[in-house]
Amino acid sequence: MPGVPEAPAPAPAERGVLRPGRERGWRVDLRTAAAGRLHASWPAVDADPGRPAVAVCHPADTAVVLGSTQPEAAVDRVQAARRGVSVVRRRSGGGAVWVAPGAQVWVDLWVPAGHARWDADVVRSFEWVGELWSGALAAAGVTGARWHRGKGTGGPWAATVCFGGVGSGEVVAADGRKVVGLSQRRTRAGAWFTGAAYRVWDPQPLAGVLALDPAERARMVSELGPAAVGVGQLLDSPSARGVQDPLAALADLVTARLTL
Repeated sequence: MPGVPEAPAPAPAERGVLRPGRERGWRVDLRTAAAGRLHASWPAVDADPGRPAVAVCHPADTAVVLGSTQPEAAVDRVQAARRGVSVVRRRSGGGAVWVAPGAQVWVDLWVPAGHARWDADVVRSFEWVGELWSGALAAAGVTGARWHRGKGTGGPWAATVCFGGVGSGEVVAADGRKVVGLSQRRTRAGAWFTGAAYRVWDPQPLAGVLALDPAERARMVSELGPAAVGVGQLLDSPSARGVQDPLAALADLVTARLTL
């Protein structure tokens, strides 16, 4: 969002043990800003695009994030304004995503062209990212999560909502519900991957600001409700209840698997 500077990152005690800096070649950033600013640029990468980087992002506002090719008319601007929801466009493909403070774990990865993890094949390049996320989920206590290989599969809402389908590298739970959504933006300098998983999956807030008639909105909520699941829901078990913040723990695990 123009004019909104990035705020200082939350203290590590609030968000886990992650520390910003440089660890074994990967730069580690903690970023807190409006969702539009987080999607628009990554200052550390802009300054040093030859170094791989990982950032844990904390949106400071509630927003609906449209994919690069989605029409502006997909959003009901009146409803969005009434609910105080920003409308943001990212420069990667896919459907709309709902973001809000504390609602999701959002991790960005930057891979320079020519890096060991660089892959010229756009579809195949998602696979190591999916493996990274599924491994972190397993370490957090989620059993049976797996990443999707090959081209995406989609339901009737896949073009409208990111979590309405499953793309290459995206992670699903043991029962097939989507857990982690991924997107990728490419430049000459490298690839910027965004991954996100919700604390609790609830399609209603997003449905409430999309330009749908009442019957379509009800159908969307009904059909997307069982299509995905939140990390907090998967970790709602006696063995995992000692984890104070599953989203912070998952962010730390994704980063640790890159930097240790």
